[in-house]
Amino acid sequence: MSVAAISPRLDASTRLALDRTRLAYERTLMAWVRTAVSMISFGFTIYKFFQFDVKDRPPLAVPGLGPREFALAMIAIGLVALMLSSVQHARSMRLLRAEYGAFPGLSTAGVVAALFSVLGIVALVAVWLRL
Repeated sequence: MSVAAISPRLDASTRLALDRTRLAYERTLMAWVRTAVSMISFGFTIYKFFQFDVKDRPPLAVPGLGPREFALAMIAIGLVALMLSSVQHARSMRLLRAEYGAFPGLSTAGVVAALFSVLGIVALVAVWLRL
């Protein structure tokens, strides 16, 4: 649904600018989702790769710097990036609503970000518990 159906009091150029701005916010969040998912999946893949690779080898001599810790760091950074970008997106959308009135509130990018946050938390717990 476009802004025109919600806010008829705005002129056409303002409505189109508002649509473009809202879509730009959606694209920005989706770019952050893509980056965060890449970090989460890379961390989980590194953990699983080294889990199978080092089964028969002795542990590393340097504690705290192994593939598990690296995987935890990558997954945590991905989750933090996803959380911060979601908060920024929600704040930007709230400011648009406050300035120009109501428009479609359900953000597809926000829903996707929430779903990938759940998957990222599952990955973090799996690595944390050494599953």
